[in-house]
Amino acid sequence: MKETFALKGNLIFTPVCGQLEVRPQQYLVCESGLVAGIFETLPERYAGIPVHDHGDRLILPGLVDLHVHASQYAYRGLGMDMELLDWLEKNAFPEEARLSSPEYAQAAYRIFTDELTRSATTRASIFATVHRPATLLLMELLEKAGLRGFVGKLNMDSNCPDYLRETAEGSLAETRRWLEESAAFSGVRPILTPRFIPSCSEELMDGLGELQRQFGTAMQSHLSENLSEIEWVKQLRPWARFYGEAYDRPGLFGGECRTVMAHCIWSSEEERARMKEQGVFLAHCPQSNMNVSSGIAPVRTWLNEGQKAGLGSDVAGGAHLSIFRAMTDAIQSSKLRWRLVDDSLPALTLPEALYLATKGGGEFFGKVGSFEPGYEFDAIVMDDSALPTTRQCTLTERLERVVWLSDGLPLAKYVAGRRLF
Repeated sequence: MKETFALKGNLIFTPVCGQLEVRPQQYLVCESGLVAGIFETLPERYAGIPVHDHGDRLILPGLVDLHVHASQYAYRGLGMDMELLDWLEKNAFPEEARLSSPEYAQAAYRIFTDELTRSATTRASIFATVHRPATLLLMELLEKAGLRGFVGKLNMDSNCPDYLRETAEGSLAETRRWLEESAAFSGVRPILTPRFIPSCSEELMDGLGELQRQFGTAMQSHLSENLSEIEWVKQLRPWARFYGEAYDRPGLFGGECRTVMAHCIWSSEEERARMKEQGVFLAHCPQSNMNVSSGIAPVRTWLNEGQKAGLGSDVAGGAHLSIFRAMTDAIQSSKLRWRLVDDSLPALTLPEALYLATKGGGEFFGKVGSFEPGYEFDAIVMDDSALPTTRQCTLTERLERVVWLSDGLPLAKYVAGRRLF
């Protein structure tokens, strides 16, 4: 049975996009792994429960990474002068092939898991590789660490190096076996992961759609990231009116299939309308978008439309695992879009960026990313004492300095009511 306890400190969260809720020196109660409430003084019914007093530190909801490649962590920061398709050929594919070795997979995924555990991220949607045993190993490491989220075995049977190419039949058989073996995990769940349309035949996509309907699995992939990629999809799926329809026809684009799509920089109005109608989540990966020259996503437009959206580090297209860094990149890139592309779309604010990093992306995992009652108890404690200043900062200003200036590493971290450190 999970412990009932309370954290005491300066609580900050975003129940509504753009709205900071600041609760100085209050109690956040965890009961059965869920938020029971916030209180100025503990009610009688909680008398005697353990209280972890974090003093004057800031307590935030755990951060959410909607898009990260665990298999690419080892070479983050390399090849940042390339465009996407060249970068895949020279960096991503050769490194992913090394994950066929159990020894290499153990070493690489241990580094990734350790770094993710130390970070402020409590939930993540993660890409692995085509290798089923290595993907299961990654899931096991994350589960033992106490992290939660989704991990996907990649599917690729087209337009990729021979050393990574599967057959459609073989890919589907391995995916089915992996889904069955994944039933042993509880906090880390499987997610179908066709890399992107160019690397998956229609036969493979149709088969993945059948597996989704049978297992009820979520799905993640890439969408409208790069103009060359979009033109390529038009050639490969001439019947599709827009890129997303190539996922939609086999039933892998929202609706009954919980779906997150990374990037969506160049999604047309028609594509975005379908995404909103079917509840597809958009993962904004601003650093990756800049590093591989993809473009500047219209995040303000997404918010105005009421799209479901969050942030992704997209390691190793993004060089940093920190979602605090993703927040600052999101704000900066939105300023560039406002100044250089469309001055009718105001830049993101800090409260909006925090919402995307917590409750916005957290919704993909359920009731995650807020301190409202009934939400899963994910929390991080940030210590800003190493950021000296002569200024008397408000709690909101202290939050801003943590986001922009800290190393992003929490003092304490709780996931679903379990303290990791």
